[in-house]
Amino acid sequence: MPKPLIGLTTYLTDAQWGEWELPAALLPAAYISCLQVAGGHVVLLPPDAPEVAADVVARLDAIVLTGGEDVDPALYGAQPHPCTGPPVRERDRWERAVLAAGLARDVPVLGVCRGMQLMNVHAGGTLIQHLPDEVGHHGHNPYGGHFAPHAVTTVPGTRIGALLPGTRQVATHHHQAVASLGAGLVVSARTADGTIEAIESNRHRFVVGVQWHPEMAFDSAVVYALVAAAGSTANATPDRTVERKARARRSSPDVTVSTPVS
Repeated sequence: MPKPLIGLTTYLTDAQWGEWELPAALLPAAYISCLQVAGGHVVLLPPDAPEVAADVVARLDAIVLTGGEDVDPALYGAQPHPCTGPPVRERDRWERAVLAAGLARDVPVLGVCRGMQLMNVHAGGTLIQHLPDEVGHHGHNPYGGHFAPHAVTTVPGTRIGALLPGTRQVATHHHQAVASLGAGLVVSARTADGTIEAIESNRHRFVVGVQWHPEMAFDSAVVYALVAAAGSTANATPDRTVERKARARRSSPDVTVSTPVS
């Protein structure tokens, strides 16, 4: 049985390596390694034209919307807070298109940190732009450039509640959070201060967002559940493998094939 193919969105930013300093599409390797260990194949999805998202998603068995920069407040009708980072509109446009295509095909989706926030905004929800203003402390992001453990309590009867029952430590690093919840989403975890730490769709078979970072190995159950759901996507229809082989052959300059009409 082939391993499922999982697409991960990436940053598009300036980076330095060796003697080079150039614009780069990049992602922390922990995202990749945790999915590989869980049994998935990984492909990176740097920002692209939104109109190609549906074709890209058609080749995938699952999607991970990764962490990163703040979502543009204009997408949920707000003015930027002084602590909100500059908008990265190219990434916002691309990831919303990838998410929309994934939802339309009912492809499993995991949103991590920014990814969860983008899921909520896409569903019509809003964000708290600077969490310390609301909760009165910096416990969700205590050290710049470092993940810190904090406790979340999951909601019984939800998918996250089944995967991670009760209260446990997770890896946190965020200064924004969900405010009003988007349509079709339910809360599946909170912290003691009331901050929403996980959401999931009640309209799709596996669409989950976590405010923490499961790639840091605090809760591999979430990653394994995504890969399992991706595996069911890969084998959901008998012609899935045939479809992929046909795509590969059509993309070869040396082979011409006719596509059967169903």
